[in-house]
Amino acid sequence: MSTIIIGLDLAKHVFQVHGVDATAQVIIRKKLRRSEVLEFFKELPPSLVGMEACGTAHHWGRELTALGHDVRLMPAGYVKPYVKRGKNDAVDAEAICEAVTRPTMRFVEIKSAEQQSVLMLHRTRELLVRQRTALINSLRGQLAEFGLIAPQGVWRIPQLHALAQGATSSVLPDAMRACVELIMGQIEDLQMRIGTIGKAILACHRASEMSQRLQTIPGIGVITATAIAATVANANVFKSGRHFAAWIGLVPRQTGTGGRIHLGPISKKGDPYLRKLLVLGATAVIRYAKNKPELAAWINALLERRPARVVTVAVANKLAPIAWAVMSRGETFRQASSAIA
Repeated sequence: MSTIIIGLDLAKHVFQVHGVDATAQVIIRKKLRRSEVLEFFKELPPSLVGMEACGTAHHWGRELTALGHDVRLMPAGYVKPYVKRGKNDAVDAEAICEAVTRPTMRFVEIKSAEQQSVLMLHRTRELLVRQRTALINSLRGQLAEFGLIAPQGVWRIPQLHALAQGATSSVLPDAMRACVELIMGQIEDLQMRIGTIGKAILACHRASEMSQRLQTIPGIGVITATAIAATVANANVFKSGRHFAAWIGLVPRQTGTGGRIHLGPISKKGDPYLRKLLVLGATAVIRYAKNKPELAAWINALLERRPARVVTVAVANKLAPIAWAVMSRGETFRQASSAIA
């Protein structure tokens, strides 16, 4: 272990540093402006630097690693128990310094700039999809007030637009017609931008060997494959596929005492975006399995005794360990002859 252990509390402008030596004696307690951080760490010998895995943490992790320091990121929730009393930057930095030395602490792998750029594409696409959904819901709700209704689905919006354009002034007043055109213009613009981001994600997928291997798994397409490849910097930090599924939040939540363990709903911990994508992929697998019983006997047997949504989450909980195995072993998915499991 490094002779100097640093706890760095990140912020927008003022950073707090707390450092101890090999004997756990405090030798550094200092505030730094943002412009002073790199100069300060350049003067330090190679040290163990702990930070909470929050905003800008991966950027500073890369910068300090380039200076020769051993940087370790920790989930903020795991650092919280080491805060003694009160809440200020100095106390937080001291807690980070204490937490980073714990042998049972779990760390977050530092993402590369390329991985963060792919995730930015996903976040931007998700934002635009939410905005498109809000506009579509608004358009549907307002036109329903005038008796104009179309079937559900994004692909049905042109049909709804055609109904509005064909309606007479007695059915749809001119003021409302103008609002419809404004909303449709925004929906079409968002649709074009979502398509542009989709092409960029596809290009990243074709350039990533790991993403292409992940796509060989049933229920995992380009979007899910690139998201997993960009989120998981190193699959070997998970001891098994079960740990990976637990990290995503797809395993049952455990509660109990005195040796009695009760399993409840899934924990919903970890990355909600990955969890959502895997559940959506599992939905497609179930739909396919209903028509191909010889390829998914386990799924169809489970559907006979459990609700479809429960089976969907169970299949997603199968997909996560398969994805971990593909990433950690450097292989592609091999379809079993009897079942996806």
